[in-house]
Amino acid sequence: MTLRLLLTALVMTGVAASAAEPRLPDLSPYAEQIAGWEAEISRLEALDEAEPDPEGAVLLIGSSSIRLWDNAAEDLAPYPVIRRGFGGARFSDLAHYAKRLITPHHYRAAVVFVANDVTGGDDDRSPEQVAEWFGYVADLLRSHQPDAVVICCDVRPTPLRQHVWDQTKAVNAALQAECEKREGVFYLDTADAYLTADGDARSDVYRDDGLHLNRPGYELWSAQIKSLLNRVLSDESSSR
Repeated sequence: MTLRLLLTALVMTGVAASAAEPRLPDLSPYAEQIAGWEAEISRLEALDEAEPDPEGAVLLIGSSSIRLWDNAAEDLAPYPVIRRGFGGARFSDLAHYAKRLITPHHYRAAVVFVANDVTGGDDDRSPEQVAEWFGYVADLLRSHQPDAVVICCDVRPTPLRQHVWDQTKAVNAALQAECEKREGVFYLDTADAYLTADGDARSDVYRDDGLHLNRPGYELWSAQIKSLLNRVLSDESSSR
């Protein structure tokens, strides 16, 4: 290959790589809130230096259900895990820090869970906003590891946020629609398992705060996630 052809190939490769990377949505209205996570993201980045990625890992990213999941490696075995959650995060926060949380890693699958965009406050985010931010994260996960699958977990019903369950269901519908637009991206609908026969959020699978999973809750959630991992990873392997 001549030098001219080599340079042309390198330029075209760079153009293709940049074209494949999704564009971060405008998050400027949330800059102050996003900046408050900088120390926590730096702490997670330090783990990247201290903990080499296991082969064939499942990357777990999102909010407090990921951060507090101390038994994730045990619960999702035999899948090794990389856990990078920061409690209280919203999808705008995750989208902003996604490159720093995702691109250092090699993973076979990624699981995304964020549950704080609808709380009943004045700053609740719309389903359309959440869908856009999740779409960016999903596209980044796929562009960084094109062979990896992405699982988006729905926002579960919780006793603390029972009063906004209708709004949360609208967010879940938007997340599901984003998953269905993309190859290799799957929506995990877990909600029914966390509801009583009367349609209220179960209290027995949550801690006293009515928001965070207790041990039985994590066992239930991990079984749901692992079941989908088994199916989609098996399907991906058989299609190659």
